[in-house]
Amino acid sequence: MLDPMYLAAAAVGIAVAAALAIQLRGERRRAARHARIDEQNRERGGAPEPASLHPRIDEHQCICTGACVTACPEKDVLGMVDGRPRLLNAAACVGHGECLRACPVDAVTLVIGSEKRGVDLPMLSADFQTSVPGVYIAGELGGMGLIHNAVNQGVQAMRAIAASLAEERARGAAPSRDAGGGPLLDAVIVGAGPAGLAAALLARERGLEVAVLDQEAAGGTVRTFPRQKIVMTHPVSLPLYGPVKLRRTTKEALLELWDEVIGKTGLVVETGVKVEAVRPQPDGSFVVEAAGGVRRARRVLLAIGRRGTPRKLGVPGEALAKVTYRLIEPEQYRGQRCLVFGGGDAAVESALMLAREPGTAVTLVHRGERFDRLKPDNLAALEEAEAARRLRVVRAGRAVEITEGDVALESGGGSERVGNDFVFVFIGGELPTAWLAKIGIEVRTLRGEAMPGGPA
Repeated sequence: MLDPMYLAAAAVGIAVAAALAIQLRGERRRAARHARIDEQNRERGGAPEPASLHPRIDEHQCICTGACVTACPEKDVLGMVDGRPRLLNAAACVGHGECLRACPVDAVTLVIGSEKRGVDLPMLSADFQTSVPGVYIAGELGGMGLIHNAVNQGVQAMRAIAASLAEERARGAAPSRDAGGGPLLDAVIVGAGPAGLAAALLARERGLEVAVLDQEAAGGTVRTFPRQKIVMTHPVSLPLYGPVKLRRTTKEALLELWDEVIGKTGLVVETGVKVEAVRPQPDGSFVVEAAGGVRRARRVLLAIGRRGTPRKLGVPGEALAKVTYRLIEPEQYRGQRCLVFGGGDAAVESALMLAREPGTAVTLVHRGERFDRLKPDNLAALEEAEAARRLRVVRAGRAVEITEGDVALESGGGSERVGNDFVFVFIGGELPTAWLAKIGIEVRTLRGEAMPGGPA
C-alpha cells in the first residue's frame, strides 16, 4: 500500500504542475496577442498616438521583469514583445500609475503629450495648487479627465486645502470676514463633475463651508455623452458615501449614482450658475463673480472640464442651426444625412451610433491619414463598419464651407460637395487659457513630459 503522505505530496505536486501549466498557457496566449498588436501597429504606421497621460519606459534602466505589464489594470496598454515591455496602446491608458509603482527599478515614468501632439496644461504643485497661491485645479482641466482619477484628485486637492486652512487658523491668519465685512467661505468649488463632487464631499466631511457651482447640472461632461454610452470607470471610495465598485457602466447609471450620492449626503450644488471671473484679493482671499451674485472665499478649486468650449472648424456656415458639438439622442437623426468631423473616440463612437440608425447616411471626416488615437475596440468597429459600407470615411479631409444643403470638402481625393442635413463636430475642446491667464495661472504645452502633480 502506498504511503498516504506520499499520495498527498503527489496530489499537491500534480495540482501545482496543473496550475503552472495553465499559467504558462495564459502567458503564451498573452504574448501572442501582444505580438499581433505590435505587428498591427507597424502595419498602420506606428502605435496609437497618446491622447493624454501614458507610461514611458527607460529602456536603459529597464530589467524586463514584465511587472509593469502584469500590474496594468487596463487591457493591452503595455505588452511584452521580444522579451521587453513595449507601449502598445497609449490611448487606452487611464493613468492609474500601477505600472510605475510595480517597476522594481523605477524605469517607468508617467508623461503627458508627445512630440507630435502637445497638451496644454496649467502648472500644478504636488498638492494640485496652481501658480496662484490658494487656487487649486483637479480633474479634466488638469489633464486627468477619467472618473477614477478625477475623484482621487478632487479628494487630494480638498485635503490639501483643508490642511492649509488649518495651518492658517493655527497662526491666527484666517479671517472669518472679508475686507468689506461680508461672510467668507472656506472654498468655492467651480464644477460639479466627479472631481468637484468628490472634493465637496470631503469638505462636508471635514466641516468646511463651501459653495459648489456648475454652469449646467451635476455630473459633469458625462451628461453630454450619447444616451446609453458605455462609461469606463474604476472602483473608488467617496467621502461620506463609501466604496463605489462600478467598472463598466452606462452614462445613465453613472448619473443615477451621482444623484443618489448628492441625495444621501445632503450635498448642495448650485446648478445653472456660470462663473465669470475669479479675482485674487490683497488679503489672499478671492472674489468669485458668478451668475446670481458674488462669492468670497479663502480658497478656490477649479474642477471644470476642458470641453466646455468646443473647438470649431472655423469655416463659413458653421453658425448654421444644423451644426452641433454633441450627440445625445442618435435616433432623432434617423434617415438623415449626417457628417461627423473628428478622429478621436468621441467622433468615431458618434459616427458608429448614427450609422446604426436605419436609413441614416453617415460620412466621417478625419484630418489625418490614419486613426492613431482610438481605443482598440473603436478602431476595430470603425474598420468593420467601413468595410461593410455602413458609413463612409474621408481621410486627410477638411471642411471648406457648410451650407443648408451640403458641405464642401477637400481631401487627398480632391474637392467634393456632400449632401447633408446635420453636421457634428468632435475635434476637441479649447482650454480656457485666456480665462486662466486673467486669474494669473501659468499654462504650458507639454510634449512627453512628466505631468504636474504626478499621478492621482
